[in-house]
Amino acid sequence: MQNFVNLNIENFQQVIIEESKVKHVLVNFWAPNLEMCEQLTPILEKLATQHAEHLIYANVNCEQEQQIAQQFGIQSLPTVILVKDGQPVDGFAGPMMEEQVQELLEKHLPNAVDGFYEKAVALVNQGDYQQAFTIAKQAHDLDPERTDIALVLADCYVELGNTKQAQLLLDNILLVDQNGYYHSIVGKVELLEKASESPEIKQLQEKLAQDPDNLELKVELAVQLHQANKPEEALELLFAVLKKDLSFGDARKYTLDMINAMPDGDPLKSKSRRTMYSLLY
Repeated sequence: MQNFVNLNIENFQQVIIEESKVKHVLVNFWAPNLEMCEQLTPILEKLATQHAEHLIYANVNCEQEQQIAQQFGIQSLPTVILVKDGQPVDGFAGPMMEEQVQELLEKHLPNAVDGFYEKAVALVNQGDYQQAFTIAKQAHDLDPERTDIALVLADCYVELGNTKQAQLLLDNILLVDQNGYYHSIVGKVELLEKASESPEIKQLQEKLAQDPDNLELKVELAVQLHQANKPEEALELLFAVLKKDLSFGDARKYTLDMINAMPDGDPLKSKSRRTMYSLLY
């Protein structure tokens, strides 16, 4: 990992003195074949990855780097020390649960969820809903109870054409939290829903109802639905076509194009990729 380093005498000055001026350094003092070290290390690595923007994770193998262990006055293993500006600011010795380590880090590090939220809002203000979605989804996964994050994510869903997922988020917003931003998103959803009721779509739906096995009609309707920001319905039709005939017309190309156009982190994208893979292999 980019923020992981094995601490030794050669890089000690750079990491502990210089780099700790910019980020906190989480130093893990351990030794091979010690059960408590083996239990703690995966927890530290996981949390260090989650906080990579603000944290450097430094490993010290005390069998190989005894001088560093002595310099920090390490008396038992595992010992973990959090360093900032060249000085220890917190730490612990012995085993520790993941929740306890997380609490320790949260006392000193910027809140990761707030950082994701602020980035997502900035990207929305720039009109970059594709990137904003991915970051807002990360924030929502970390804290699904925050209304402000849910609204940003819902806004991204709408702008990217997935009104169904946006509506699921909006349905969970309490009355007390239904502010101006909430109502603006609801308005966007209503406009998109009306746009999807075009005469072309209605005509194709009527034809398909009369001829439900017509693959050409299904492809045409899927394209129209996708243009009307109905990706889930469009893909459902295309998958129905591909299950009948994997090589039918441009159905496979349209399907792949629609999947690739969705932002990373969208559950529909992951689900559609799995469906496509099962059809191909």
